[in-house]
Amino acid sequence: MLEHGGNLYSAALQYDIPISDWLDLSTGINPNGWPVPTTFPAEVWSQLPQQDDGLVTTAQDYYQCKSLLAVAGSQAAIQALPYLRGNGRVGIIAPAYAEHAYAWQQAGHEVIPLDIDSISNAIIQLDVLVIINPNNPSAQQFSSEQLLSWHQQLLAKNGWLIIDEAFIDSSPEHSLATHCPTNGLVVLRSLGKFFGLAGLRIGFVLAEATLLKQLADRLGPWPIAHASRYVAQLALQDKMWQQQCRHQLRQQGSRLQQLLTRAGLKPHGSSDLFHWVKIDNAELVHQNLAQQGILTRVFETPSSLRFGLPKSESDWQRLQAALQQLDLP
Repeated sequence: MLEHGGNLYSAALQYDIPISDWLDLSTGINPNGWPVPTTFPAEVWSQLPQQDDGLVTTAQDYYQCKSLLAVAGSQAAIQALPYLRGNGRVGIIAPAYAEHAYAWQQAGHEVIPLDIDSISNAIIQLDVLVIINPNNPSAQQFSSEQLLSWHQQLLAKNGWLIIDEAFIDSSPEHSLATHCPTNGLVVLRSLGKFFGLAGLRIGFVLAEATLLKQLADRLGPWPIAHASRYVAQLALQDKMWQQQCRHQLRQQGSRLQQLLTRAGLKPHGSSDLFHWVKIDNAELVHQNLAQQGILTRVFETPSSLRFGLPKSESDWQRLQAALQQLDLP
C-alpha cells in the first residue's frame, strides 16, 4: 500500500497525540464540504443500489457529459484502466499522485516518469499519457489547448490521454469533461476533494461507451453503496452551494498562500484546495508541525510539503501560531 495523506491514526500513535486533537492539513480535501443530511430514507439501508435512481442523469447534468460511469471513487478506475489495453509505454508526470504509476506498473506496463517540459518530446514514444490537472502535489495546471493537442497525437496511434481532474471542481472551466465522449480521451472526476465527501468513495469516469462498458464489466455489479449514491445525487444537484463554495475556496486558498509566505514557506504551486512548498528540510518542518498536532503531507522527491485548508477560524489561528514558532533558515 502506498502512503497517502490523512493517516491520523498512525500520526496519533507516533506523536502520542489523541486523534481528536489533530489539525489535519494533509489531504487537500475541502474541510467544509457539502453538508450531508442527518437522516436517510430507510430503503437506503435495506435495498440494493439501483442503477436508474437518477444519479447518472444528475451527474450528466453536472459534468455536461452524456457518457459517464459511476465508480467507487476514481481510485477504482485508476486501478482498473491499465488492464483494459495491452502492455505499452505510459508517461506520467513526476511528482504526481503515486497510485497512477503504481497501477500501470502492476499491470505490466512500462511507466516513464516525465517532467512537464519533456512531455511534448516524449509523447511520440507513448501509448498512454496520464495527466493530473491540476497536478497533485505541484498544482501545475494545463491548458485545454495543450491537452487536446496531446490527445490528437495519441489518438493518431490508438493511444489514450487520461486526465485525472480530482481537484478541478473549483475551476470547472478548465475541465475537458465537455469534450467527452471522444475516442482515446478518459476523464476522471471525484466527489472527494471539492465536495469534501471522500468517505462516500464515489467518482465518475467520462469516456466513450465501449470503454465504459469494459470498465463496468471489470468492476462488477453494485460498486457503490446505496447511501453513497443518495448523498452524491443531492450534492451534485446543489448548484447554490457549489457556487458559494467556489467563492469561499478562492478566498481561503489566497489566505493560506499569504500565511505560508509570511512564515517563509512561499508556495511553489498553488490551488484553491492546497499549496505545495519545496524546501530542503521538509521532513524537519513536517515533524515540527506534527509535534504540535498539525499534520501535513511530506514528500521526499523533491523534498516538499503540501498544506491543505484549515476548517475553522480557530484552526487558522492555530496554524498561524505554529508557523510562527518554526525556526526556518
